[in-house]
Amino acid sequence: MRAVVQRVASASVEVEGRTVSAIGPGLLVLVGLHESDVDSDADYICRKVLNMRLFPNEETGKTWDHSVVQKNYEVLLVSQFTLYGILKGNKPDFHVAMPPEKAKPFYASLVEKFQKAYKQDAVKDGVFGAKMKVNLVNDGPVTMHLDSAQPSK
Repeated sequence: MRAVVQRVASASVEVEGRTVSAIGPGLLVLVGLHESDVDSDADYICRKVLNMRLFPNEETGKTWDHSVVQKNYEVLLVSQFTLYGILKGNKPDFHVAMPPEKAKPFYASLVEKFQKAYKQDAVKDGVFGAKMKVNLVNDGPVTMHLDSAQPSK
């Protein structure tokens, strides 16, 4: 599993001209599912994202000290199969991404995992498989790339 994590002042997802999810300060997480991903990959990504120390501690002045959970901020998850795109010449190939029929329930279980590990109302998501417009105000900018630890990949 691959995640691109962006610290944001705000972010939202729009589908067919309608805002389906929006957050204030927190993390926008673009999530790509690999065809060989299993529950342990989802556990790893969930744990790492919720515990990444990407926020400042105003009391101590430390820049990289607090997690999204410690700050009581929000998380917006967006499914993005193109994170596993490979260029063949100039054309993208997505054959290593998890097929949609398997990815949809797997992604739904990932969202649920985040909600149970943090707070249900603080974790939002886009619409799986929809053409989405993702709006964000990147804070920093801070962008981290995270792959689940699986030696077979």
